[in-house]
Amino acid sequence: MSKVFSMSEAGSIAIHSMVLIAKSESKLNVVKIAEHTGSSRHHVAKVLQRLVKDDFLVSNRGPHGGFKLKKPTEEINLLEIYESIEGRIEIAECPMDNVICPFEKCLMGNIIHKMTEDFKNYLLAQKLSDYLK
Repeated sequence: MSKVFSMSEAGSIAIHSMVLIAKSESKLNVVKIAEHTGSSRHHVAKVLQRLVKDDFLVSNRGPHGGFKLKKPTEEINLLEIYESIEGRIEIAECPMDNVICPFEKCLMGNIIHKMTEDFKNYLLAQKLSDYLK
């Protein structure tokens, strides 16, 4: 079955992990996050290290190690997390990236542009703090 929109596993791991870490009263390690998200430990570790590099998380090694947030939850929105993993969301005029359309009017109307803009604005409006209640 075809999907109009599909988020990458890495993007999903990043957002879900950040919410889990924000909700946790203690540091969370890769094993616990992988169990909660149903993802491989290797993939979770790779995604979380990217979030550490981009200053969202602090990590500590060892038996009592794990990850914790580097900034307050009110200062982190889901767009920043998503773009940390996937790169900046580009809002293109043409879904096929054509400079010149072979038709007088785009066959897709403006739906791809609107959906991308709506998705970006939705993520921007969502703060980590919104998911702590």
